[in-house]
Amino acid sequence: MPTPDPSRKREGRTVREAIAAATTRLNATSETPRLDAELLAAHLLGIGREAMLLGRLDDMIGKTEFDALAARRAAGEPMAYILGHREFWSLDLAVGPGVLVPRPDSETLIETARAHFAGKAGPESVLDLGTGSGALLLAALSEWPDARGIGIDRSDTALVWAKRNADVLGFATRATFRLGDWADGLEGPFDLVLCNPPYVETGADLPRDVRDHEPAEALFAGEDGLDEYRRIARAIGPLLSQNGIACIEIGASQADRVARLLSAQGLRTRLFRDLAGRDRCLLVHS
Repeated sequence: MPTPDPSRKREGRTVREAIAAATTRLNATSETPRLDAELLAAHLLGIGREAMLLGRLDDMIGKTEFDALAARRAAGEPMAYILGHREFWSLDLAVGPGVLVPRPDSETLIETARAHFAGKAGPESVLDLGTGSGALLLAALSEWPDARGIGIDRSDTALVWAKRNADVLGFATRATFRLGDWADGLEGPFDLVLCNPPYVETGADLPRDVRDHEPAEALFAGEDGLDEYRRIARAIGPLLSQNGIACIEIGASQADRVARLLSAQGLRTRLFRDLAGRDRCLLVHS
């Protein structure tokens, strides 16, 4: 047997070594560098993070491939784009460039709707305005198996992701996606309207991965962040069924201003907060 050459460097590293190196590299650009490094390693190995941590840390991992993933994260690319998916309401959603990454805070809209319909007949018709990846609509359909829904978005790219998610998750026969500009040309009524519109003020200081990579048209809404709410407020009332509700996401400081826009259209609102205690959702009804 040939004697190993101690001067020859290994082409790979152990998972443990790779994670340690990537954590150091990502310290300057990520709030969770260790977690990001672990998720990248697990992604490259094709296994879950927990399984990797429990028994695969001493496996070898390709240096070139892993360093390429770490470089993308160090450049500010969102983890969800690198991994190709993001969990929302226990659904594994495919995401990538051109579509907003679903946030856990937005689950507040589904929680609000679920609490409202508890003990009642669930919604049969659901509308998701600005559907993006389809996160809110598909979460609602998973919650109410008898419901059917429509997702509207003005981005062709976002609709590609939404349709893909509906197909993969088994909702293709219950979810329809259309290109549109909010409710223009759309007829109701709907038992549940969901909406997570752009609400960031133009020029706001956002994290680098959001600012440089996620679609600006899904984030920004004028100098005060209310441009899209002004349009949505006029559209919501005619879309609601007799006992229907809308759940609309808001920025943490926008509750009063958005509520006034809706009140001016004869609609009533109730505020709900996310798990961090921030204002997050307005439940709207006539």
